[in-house]
Amino acid sequence: MTLRRRDEKRSFSERLHVLKSSLDPKSDKYGLKTFYESVNAVADIVFVHGITGHREHTWATGERGARPWPESLLPAKVPYSRILSFGYDAAVIGWRTRISSNRIGDHAKNLVAALASHRDADNSSNRPIIFVCHSLGGLVCKDALWCSKTSPENHLQRILNCTLGILFLGTPHSGTGLAKVAERLIQLVSNPATRTNLRILEVLCRDSEVLARIQDDFHSLLRCRDNEGFPPIEITCFYEELPLPGIGEVVPKHSAILPGYPAIGIHSDHRDIARFATEDEPGFISILGELQRWMKEIQLGQYRAGSPRSSRSKSLEGKNMFNANAHMRSHNSNNYGGITIHGDVVESNVVNGGMTIHGGLRFGN
Repeated sequence: MTLRRRDEKRSFSERLHVLKSSLDPKSDKYGLKTFYESVNAVADIVFVHGITGHREHTWATGERGARPWPESLLPAKVPYSRILSFGYDAAVIGWRTRISSNRIGDHAKNLVAALASHRDADNSSNRPIIFVCHSLGGLVCKDALWCSKTSPENHLQRILNCTLGILFLGTPHSGTGLAKVAERLIQLVSNPATRTNLRILEVLCRDSEVLARIQDDFHSLLRCRDNEGFPPIEITCFYEELPLPGIGEVVPKHSAILPGYPAIGIHSDHRDIARFATEDEPGFISILGELQRWMKEIQLGQYRAGSPRSSRSKSLEGKNMFNANAHMRSHNSNNYGGITIHGDVVESNVVNGGMTIHGGLRFGN
């Protein structure tokens, strides 16, 4: 199949018109939008766009009437899910309009608060979460999870505790040299009628203190997960293989990947890495494969959101607590000298509300 490069025949003025249109600060661009929801949803898949992005347009091709692929292609492939998209003001230039002066941290806090409120409203606050993030959206997501971890509010902490995995699409984990180029371009097109927000570009610079802080906090968060007894967060990074027409390479491979985690290339530029028209495009297939693998873990019960585990001791559990399905009886065998436990077993520090078992344990059928 031959894939036509999107926007390749547009003139500079036509592209500028599209950019201006995308920066129109309409209220329906922001917050959470539901693309799809199953009555039997077992996970929330949350999409987060990048700089100058849009909660719908970022995920749709440039064709007239095109729908976002998380709405048009994904539901049939991951039917037992709820698919959400988060929008925030990531504009850097506004023509005769007001634009936000928010920093990355502000958008991160808004993401956590919006998700927590949305999930609390329909009693789905313990449902596993998978994030799919494009470009700057990955940095917003990473900072959002740190905000969740450090929050004193239980409902906000739950966002991190329920996070199963993150797909990063062209996220500049170590910055991009195009940030300074973008600043110069903004200065060239600026006039008394324009409004700019250079703060949001600061995080993209390779020597950015904010970027370094987000990276350090995120790695600390990942290390703490194991120490606190929570399952590790699954991570897969996708990087662009083609330059953006008229601009060049936006996020180089070395910046788009995280050492120690899977990295997959998509034969597209920085924008098209997040846009698909059909389900047989290689990039869509690669992303879908990761999502389906993680969804399978949830459906098979291999992942339990918000449940800390510890290898230091064992507890008895039928479903979510000790009950009649977990049967315990005495065992006098010289080989074990302890007890035999029947029923489902999960790791924990506490047994039946506070009694810790010491000594040998034999786990029966």
